Amino acid sequence: MPEAAVERRLSYQFRDASLLRQALTHRSHGTPNYERLEFLGDGLLNFVVARLLYEQFEKLPEGDLSRLRASLVNQQTLSELATSLSLGDHLRLGEGELKSGGFRRPSILADAFEALVGAIFLDGGFTAASEVLGRLYQPLMASADPAALGKDPKTRLQEFLQGKHLALPQYTIVNVSGEAHEQHFRVECAIPELGLKSQGEGPSRRAAEQEAARAAYDLAVEGGQ
Repeated sequence: MPEAAVERRLSYQFRDASLLRQALTHRSHGTPNYERLEFLGDGLLNFVVARLLYEQFEKLPEGDLSRLRASLVNQQTLSELATSLSLGDHLRLGEGELKSGGFRRPSILADAFEALVGAIFLDGGFTAASEVLGRLYQPLMASADPAALGKDPKTRLQEFLQGKHLALPQYTIVNVSGEAHEQHFRVECAIPELGLKSQGEGPSRRAAEQEAARAAYDLAVEGGQ
């Protein structure tokens, strides 16, 4: 079964394989699809991440906890988690969505991840879903920084470099594609003093720069720079 690869990455084996197939089925493919599971997974995800934050940051006030949770359950983060599980390779999509690259679209990947959480809950219960989410979120929780709340990636990267007395990053447009009214940008962020380069994509230069900065910041932190 192709979905077995997803189970291996999750370190969780479904008792009811139909739940996993449903979680990976987009509405463009037919029914049953993942929409109801997505609803369930969304609520569970918010609760589990809230509990993890509550336990990790004992003195953080409610407002900061809420903002930190929002940064951990937004579309960007969920689509990245979905990508780490290679969900896009196993999504069941209609012909139109396949041709338009739906298996790479962040909104679809994020929805599928939420649906997967809902499916695990129905298959194995709250404890199983919590354990899976705990494993997946462990590296994100370890790097969660309340001091960075409300700061966009470029600002956060700039302050990080300034704190180490390093030069500001260099942003370069690598590629621009699409029609004039619907362009897509790819930008590179370079930090020569750290020997780091990263890329980001988006519908505008600014959006692509923000994604490149986010990736550069993550590389710098993971590398212990």
